[in-house]
Amino acid sequence: MSDIDYSFGDYEDAPESGDNRSEYRLAASASVTLELESPIPDVEGDQSGRSLVSRTSDVSARGIRLTTAEPVTQGALLPAWVSLEDDNKPFGLMVEVVWCRASTETSWLVGLQILESDDTSYLEWVEAVAKAMSEG
Repeated sequence: MSDIDYSFGDYEDAPESGDNRSEYRLAASASVTLELESPIPDVEGDQSGRSLVSRTSDVSARGIRLTTAEPVTQGALLPAWVSLEDDNKPFGLMVEVVWCRASTETSWLVGLQILESDDTSYLEWVEAVAKAMSEG
C-alpha cells in the first residue's frame, strides 16, 4: 500500500456551479507539464518550445484540474507529461483544455480532458489511477 493520501475530491470546490466529470476523482498531488509551443523539429539544441509546469488539484482517469500561473487557451490540444508522486516515469498524454478560469489575480484553474490517443501512455495512466483508487 502507498503512504500517499489519495482522498476523493468533492464537488464543493468545483469552478462555478458544476463539475461535468462522470467518474470519481482523486485529490492527488501530481506534477503536470503542458507543452504550449513545440520546438522546431530536427533542430538540435532548439530551445524555442514553451512549456508550463503546474501541480494538480485533483485527477481522474479522464481528467485533470490544475492551478497555473497563466491562462491556457480553451479548446487547445496539448501534449502533457504527468508524474504521480509514487511513479518515477511521467505519463505522456494528449489533453484538451476544456475550461480555464481566473482563480486569483495571478493564478488560473484549468480543466483538462485526457484523450485516448496513439503513442501516448493513456492505458498506463488509466491503470495507475485505478490502482491509486483501489489503495485509497
